[in-house]
Order: sequence, then C-alpha cells, then structure tokens
Amino acid sequence: MKAYVIDRFGQDPGQALRVTEKNIPPPGPEEVRVRMRYASLNFRDLRIFRGQYRPALPLQVVPLSDGCGIVEATGEHVRHFHPGDRVATTFFQEVSSGGGPDSSSRVTLGCERDGVLSEWVTVPQSGLVPVPAHLSDSEASTLTCAGLTAWNALMEGDPVRPGETVLIQGTGGVSIFALQFARLSGCRTIVLSRHEEKLERARKLGASETINTRACPEWEKEVLKRTGGQGVDRVIEVTGGESLPRSLEATRTGGQIQVIGVLSGVESRVSLLPVLMKEIRLRGLLVGDRPMFLRMNRAVEANRLIPVVDRIFSFEDALDAYRVLDRGAAFGKLVIRISDS
Repeated sequence: MKAYVIDRFGQDPGQALRVTEKNIPPPGPEEVRVRMRYASLNFRDLRIFRGQYRPALPLQVVPLSDGCGIVEATGEHVRHFHPGDRVATTFFQEVSSGGGPDSSSRVTLGCERDGVLSEWVTVPQSGLVPVPAHLSDSEASTLTCAGLTAWNALMEGDPVRPGETVLIQGTGGVSIFALQFARLSGCRTIVLSRHEEKLERARKLGASETINTRACPEWEKEVLKRTGGQGVDRVIEVTGGESLPRSLEATRTGGQIQVIGVLSGVESRVSLLPVLMKEIRLRGLLVGDRPMFLRMNRAVEANRLIPVVDRIFSFEDALDAYRVLDRGAAFGKLVIRISDS
C-alpha cells in the first residue's frame, strides 16, 4: 500500500515527507483494518514534520490523525464494528494504565503511532467511532481533532449557555467548528480575522459580529466597546503568544479562556493581575476522549451540522495541502482524498 512517511525533519513538507510502499497491516484480535477514504490536516501536523512537536519522534512515522474510512476487516474479538461500516479515527489511541492527564501516557495517531495518510490503517476498535450518517466521508474526516477540540472548549466541563458571548480567534478548523457549536447553543459570537473576505464568510455562516484585526490591531478594546465594557464570557484562544494578554483584557469578570493553540508562539508575557482581579479561568485542553467524541457526534447528527471543508486535495497533491495550511489560506478544513472506493 502507499503511505506518506516523515523521512526527516524539515521546514517544507517536500523536505520532510515522501511516499513509500508498506505492507497492508493485518488486524489483531482486538483491531480493525480500515480502508482510508479521506484525511484532514491540523496545525499540529506542521509542527510534527518540523520536529517542533515531539523532537524525539521516531522518523518514518505516517502523519495525520484525522480521517474517515470504511471497515474492511476485523479481529476475532471485535464486537463494535463490521466490514462496510463508515468510521472516523480517534486522536488518542491508547492511554497507559491509570490514565490521567499526563500527556506522556497518551498515544496519538500521526505522532507516537502511524497516522492516516495511508491507503489502509489498522487500529484498536477503541480507536474508532461511527460517523454521523448525513455526513460525506470528506466532511466526517474533519471531526477527530478540530471538531472535538471545539466541542470540548464549549460543551464539556462548564458548557456555554444561551445568550453568552463567545470570542473566536481566526477562521481555521477549530475556530469554524467553534462558531458552529456556539450558534447551536444560542450564543452571540464575535470572530476575529485579518482577512475581510474570511470575515464575510464567517458572517454568512452565522457570526453575530466580526472584527478585522488588521484594521483594528488593539482588538480587545473593540471587544470591550461592543460588550458595554463588560467583556466576553468565553474566548477560544488559538493564537497564543502575544494574543493572550489581549484575551485577558477582553474577558469579563468570572469569564474563561479556552487555551487551544499556539499559532503565534508558545511563550507569552502576561500579567497575572487580570486573572486574579477578574477571577478569569484559563483552561488548557488537548482534543478530547472517545466518549466525548460520541457525544459530539450525536449532537452533530441531531442538528444536521455540516463541517466546513475549504478544499479537497488528491493523495498525490498532499504536500500542497500542507503548504496551503502553512500560509493560513484556508477557511475551515483542508482535506486529502486518499481513495475513491
């Protein structure tokens, strides 16, 4: 079978990734072999092939965690899936005994374990979920990381409530899912972007308000103005770096910031004063677990939600998909077609 592997670390995907031939993996007793149909990209995938995510990552790993495919064969002890089932992969494939939040105990696709940019994958049955019936395979391939991260940020732990205001940074995969889930919850949404054409698309998708951060670089002041000086109830923080102090300023007393991404950097100089004086909660999160994925899928199906796929690339043009993602040119998700049947 054909698969992409990370051959070496490099700044450009053409330096780091190559197509190779691998044996089709047979399923073990508790495993499922899946014929992959589509895979989708996340910003994490850029950091992985550059050696910035896990510097000790073994080379020759197959990249990407998010994908949808068709069950082709199952091990003798598999009870939840059957040949012909449409499934999506889960981000976390294994957790060591005892579980817990320690990320060193987690095994993820496309990093510690071979990912889905491959014609076939074999994973434990616990590493798959059924996909909502109304979604196409390309749409279903976007749920694993971006969809579940947005769901976790808004609907798990302390869920948003109707009428609350959610500030959403950017228009990438997580951000657009957050916009969709916030709308389903009856929230007011404010979307930030440097690109007016993307803000226009966000408004068409239902964003209550938008702010062009190129025209308004001190966007936190505009957020306060639009919320009567109170600030927002929740921030979807995907930027990190210099953005975090502005997010603290834009958050109301008792509000919360969901720290999801570090697009502008992993380090930030912030004053703890607004955290203390405004009792702001900062919550870091990393995707979500399988039960959470199943809850999200039930909501997606009940509301007939359709993920936003910006464009689809062929398997042969997968490196172009990486480059488009790196330029920040996508609105929603970038998807790679692996097979047609």
